Amino acid sequence: MPALPRSFSVSAAGTWRQCPRRWRFRYVEKRADPPGEPALLGTFVHRVLELLCAEPADGRDLDRARRLAAEAWPETAEDPDYVALGHDAEAQRNFKWRGWTAIQALWQIEDPADVEVRATEARVEATVGGVPFFGVVDRLDVEADGLAVTDYKTGKAPRPGDVPKSLDQVLLYAAAVEDHLGERPARARLYYLGSGVHQTDVTDSGLDGAVERFAESWAGVGRACAADDFPPDVGPLCGWCPYVADCPEGGDEVRSRAARGRLRDDAPARVLLGLPA
Repeated sequence: MPALPRSFSVSAAGTWRQCPRRWRFRYVEKRADPPGEPALLGTFVHRVLELLCAEPADGRDLDRARRLAAEAWPETAEDPDYVALGHDAEAQRNFKWRGWTAIQALWQIEDPADVEVRATEARVEATVGGVPFFGVVDRLDVEADGLAVTDYKTGKAPRPGDVPKSLDQVLLYAAAVEDHLGERPARARLYYLGSGVHQTDVTDSGLDGAVERFAESWAGVGRACAADDFPPDVGPLCGWCPYVADCPEGGDEVRSRAARGRLRDDAPARVLLGLPA
């Protein structure tokens, strides 16, 4: 019988809701889940913005960001996961340009020189809704009416109907910060670099909803571990699952979609299952 993990994160909860079978592969069997290009791009951008916000406020300008990006680049370029992408010179230039485009987009949202930063990349361990929580807060700011939790995103902004669900992440961070520091943040926000901002005030009702959904996922994990039963939840995302070759139901779903012309040409599962592009 699989043991419950010692802590639960926002990403682990998201994987659980996406597919319990994938959760088992990742968190019980501890299989590697190599980050793809979007995740590596996000890591590079986050690192540069972390370094920028560690600078004195009056030094946080585009010129300094450009120099920090150049200094941080070798860390990404030498990462085995990035090397595995096999980028040629042109692909690397495109990757770096997309990263820089996201970095400079911060100035479309705010002037970083005006922000009072309390912490960056803050590791938070807390108890949230009775669940042992672990997370890393991109940025914790001090504002006139209290703290603000800020999380950077380099991907596409959610559709309007999905915004409340996407805000669960930063509301959970706010709940964890309150448990960890004894101080409730006033607001929580997502900075979609290049796409705008989604934010919410931190209220009892908002926290209660996010925490309840998080606790439900944790309870589901507990039941699955007790029964050692992690059923797959097949669908379009099977095409991007790194474990699809070891999941009969997921493999069948991908092959069916491919046969119907409903599998994107860039879906990694094509390679994992030996399907033609």
